[in-house]
Amino acid sequence: MSDTIEHVKCLIIGSGPAGYTAAIYAARANMNPVLYQGTQPGGQLTTTNEVENFPGYPEGVTGPEMMMQLQAQAQRFEADIRDGWITKVDFSGDIHKVWVNETKEIHCDTVIISTGASAKYLGLDSEQKYLKLGGGVSACAVCDGFFYRNQEVVIVGAGDSACEEAHYLSKLCKKVTMLVRRDEFRASKIMADRVKNTQNIEILFNTETDEVLGDGQVVTGVRVFNNQTKVKQELPATGFFVAIGHKPNTDIFKGFLNLDETGYIINKPGTSKTNIDGVFVSGDAADHVYRQAITAAGTGCMAALDAERYLAAKDASFEVSTSTYN
Repeated sequence: MSDTIEHVKCLIIGSGPAGYTAAIYAARANMNPVLYQGTQPGGQLTTTNEVENFPGYPEGVTGPEMMMQLQAQAQRFEADIRDGWITKVDFSGDIHKVWVNETKEIHCDTVIISTGASAKYLGLDSEQKYLKLGGGVSACAVCDGFFYRNQEVVIVGAGDSACEEAHYLSKLCKKVTMLVRRDEFRASKIMADRVKNTQNIEILFNTETDEVLGDGQVVTGVRVFNNQTKVKQELPATGFFVAIGHKPNTDIFKGFLNLDETGYIINKPGTSKTNIDGVFVSGDAADHVYRQAITAAGTGCMAALDAERYLAAKDASFEVSTSTYN
């Protein structure tokens, strides 16, 4: 092994609730974890202004503040938190090899993947403007719908997830307008029928977004157009939800790990284990159902425990730490 190659007992790829929780558990188990934060330190939650559904915060907390607290907690137990991102991996042999920023090579006994998934957006300048401002654009109705109680909102999407989120919003909001690009849903019949039969959901077929309107700080409406007639109209709305899917950040693992058709890592049911021994997954890189901070943190815990047990099984001198469970 070259002097330029670093050996790490537990490498965590990605931050956010999953990565930081894995780091906390791994550090308390004397696994000396090294965590690379990736291109978005703290993950997607750093773009969320208010988090009200994570236990332990009765007054709520901002996404960035929560991530700073989780990082500080991991560092309290001497987790090594580093800037940089993993650009290449090689899991073909007994040694798990990764490269940081395409230059530094690390050999790992265990790897915990916490790279998450990125919400897909329409790409409109106005959409991105209010997304960055935290002024009314969201890709998670469960996370943010509460802030739009008794208000009018617009949601874009035509699949099962979009129908589920529209139905969720209908329980909170005065009116939900659903924009469907084609003349029919892509969703299953049961999900499509559910939104069609919900009184305060209006569905506009053959309709696309032209611009998200606002006052410079918050969303005030959405300009849409019928892609058949080209007729435009403005819809009053204080919230604009995008439900057109997520892209898991797993491209570098193709060819080594089993992925589903969308790119989510396939874990062994009830565990964080992948098809490669010693490589584990947590958070939204594998979860295409719940996608919540609290579930991501839970799987981060699972991944650290699975990694600890893996090391213990390989090396009799490495004992599972009872402090991990306290």
